[in-house]
Amino acid sequence: MSKLKYYTEEGLQKLKDELNNFQDIERPSISRQIAEARDKGDLSENAEYDAAKEAQGMLELRISKLQELIRNVRLIDESKIDTSKVLILSIVKIKNLANDAIMTYMIVPEKEANLKEKKISVNSPISKGLLGKTVGEIAEISVPAGNFKFEIIEISR
Repeated sequence: MSKLKYYTEEGLQKLKDELNNFQDIERPSISRQIAEARDKGDLSENAEYDAAKEAQGMLELRISKLQELIRNVRLIDESKIDTSKVLILSIVKIKNLANDAIMTYMIVPEKEANLKEKKISVNSPISKGLLGKTVGEIAEISVPAGNFKFEIIEISR
């Protein structure tokens, strides 16, 4: 039984682009490699042919998994996000009460997390500690580095 995965429109588009790249660019490239290796003669001792066939098998597996993932994606309707409390796709400005550092993060589905873009996974300890909180509340969060207290300054979308 397949498991539903939640994505944003942007995240789903990245999956579709990756699938198109596999199907339209990488698959024909591997097919050409197999044809070229086959033209070199005896397949029983042809390492290029074996490598190309193995690469083809791995690519087809990746394509199959990506197609299944896309079939089971559920889009998150960003227009219906409640900004009165922290939810997935919320943009949260928090203040570390220990050092007064202010940080802003967007809480995203796990596969869309990217710390460079300040997008943290909904399954991360910080996100889990912030979910459901409102502006002004203090979130006490345990992370591997210790316990931290964050004040929620702003929630937006």
